[in-house]
Amino acid sequence: MEVLLRTLLVRNGQVVSLDQLTQELWGAAPPVRAGASLHVYVSQLRKLLNKLSLTRECITTRSPGYVLNLGRDELDLDVFMALSEKGRLQMDVGDHAAAAESLSQALALWREPVHASSFEGPIIQEFANETEELRVECQELLARSLLASDQAREAIRILYSLIVEYPLREDFYALLMEALSRSGRRADALMVYQTARRTMREELGLEPCRFLQETQEFILNDRLDELRFIRAAGGKTQRAVS
Repeated sequence: MEVLLRTLLVRNGQVVSLDQLTQELWGAAPPVRAGASLHVYVSQLRKLLNKLSLTRECITTRSPGYVLNLGRDELDLDVFMALSEKGRLQMDVGDHAAAAESLSQALALWREPVHASSFEGPIIQEFANETEELRVECQELLARSLLASDQAREAIRILYSLIVEYPLREDFYALLMEALSRSGRRADALMVYQTARRTMREELGLEPCRFLQETQEFILNDRLDELRFIRAAGGKTQRAVS
């Protein structure tokens, strides 16, 4: 029933066909009485949601399947998206401290990743990929806003975590190098560059991108103010591999 609920939540307000729900629940090998079992699951879930929800009838039958309508109920994802967009707009107008607060509030709503590997259905798989990218983007924006509001030490923790998850994203290395350097840890920043260079060579057979190389040069020559200016003007890495 968990997979059924997840699928209907992902497609909130949209009709999900019986075939789609069958594929989400059982993949390519549904049981003989899949239709009957699905009907039972929907009935049980409908009863549960009607007790908990502000909406009178959460799940309705609509050809060729079912539709979930949350009505006045609100998903954490909706709040997350609103706060993320608020933080992005605050960054655009240079209010980085406020942006950091909004983005932190958004990430506080993030309970856990959607473990798509546990489900075979394409609806949940696609949703898992999209929401993961939203989380990573929000974390990167938070690191940038912290860095821009002279909270480099907080940005460092986030960026180290992102690099562990995504070791081929050169923009994360560049941000971490800048944050470390602004925290008085230039030697650590240069070590990060060497780690990035070794990783790119071993995994991609490539040298670090131009912006990452330039970040190293700025740090070596104590030109952090110029680096901040370039970043504020939209400078970024030329190659980012997930």
